[in-house]
Amino acid sequence: MYVREIARVDGKPKVISQIYIGSPAKVATLAGGQKQDLDKLKVEEFGALWLARQIDEDIDLCGIIDNAIPKADREKGPSVGEYFLYCVWNRMIEAVSKNKLSQWYQRTAIQHIRPVAINELTSQRYWEKWNRVSEETLGQIAQSFFKRLWDIESPSADCLLFDTTNYYTFMASHTPSEIARRGKNKSGRHHLRQIGLGLLVARDSRLPLYYTVYPGNVHDSKHFEAIMDEMFGVVCGLCRTKERLTVVIDKGMNSDGNYAWIDEHSRIHFVTTYSTYFAQEIATTPLDRFEMVDIKRNNHLIEEGSRKECLLAYRTKGEYWGKERSVIVTSPFKVVLLAFSTCKKSSS
Repeated sequence: MYVREIARVDGKPKVISQIYIGSPAKVATLAGGQKQDLDKLKVEEFGALWLARQIDEDIDLCGIIDNAIPKADREKGPSVGEYFLYCVWNRMIEAVSKNKLSQWYQRTAIQHIRPVAINELTSQRYWEKWNRVSEETLGQIAQSFFKRLWDIESPSADCLLFDTTNYYTFMASHTPSEIARRGKNKSGRHHLRQIGLGLLVARDSRLPLYYTVYPGNVHDSKHFEAIMDEMFGVVCGLCRTKERLTVVIDKGMNSDGNYAWIDEHSRIHFVTTYSTYFAQEIATTPLDRFEMVDIKRNNHLIEEGSRKECLLAYRTKGEYWGKERSVIVTSPFKVVLLAFSTCKKSSS
């Protein structure tokens, strides 16, 4: 005898699970309350996948993608949006290759959460679907995704964090690619082709507002210069920012041209770090000029009796990138860092 579970997949009833539970005599024995040894125990992952489904309920990633790439007239099986949704969920929980995607879903309770024809989730079918996604369509999907996220969460955007990183690949040298290039890799794998990624998030919520992918041989500051118009335009279009907008970046974005652009926009301010190698006169500031910073971490360290590990700071001004800037010198463990923000007339 078998226990079958049936669910609607693509609008049609299908058997999604079938388990052999034994002969009629054995089932009768079980029904009579007699104990039997369990031959098999089926275990399915549920919690993380259920949570991923809950996160997506408001966003509806599948719907966003399918609105941009609807099913063809004779197309069967999962839609483009469904393929991407199931891949995203796998990446969130336990990333595997596309070849092993269907095997992974067989170990989960996906049929109880969002039924799918698991045998359709193959690597070949995934890349067939991906070939239907053009660069223009991908941009539309990203724009719709961020707009939906903004409508739901309405994160504060008066202070934004922007950072870049790179991901190395094992792509062969002869494989054509416009963005997989060799450059200075942050993991030290300089001989491998890499892809650059930049992400802009709201400080309070850490929610993403904008992303950018760029060739691995392009310096961060050059790419930052190329996207500033687009990036800040997207942010201002998504929300009602306050009168002042501050972007926090690291020294990889530092350049005269980038800050000249920001200086021309009175609403935008920046905070960045600066190498002490180029500001040794500030790096040698006596510690008696520093004050304790009123932050939770310092208060916690004081309670633990580790006052010497507290963050100290010294505020001054200096001329950098052609203008006078506010300078904050910090000293944790006597390591000096510097942060700069523009000193505009609108600043307090």
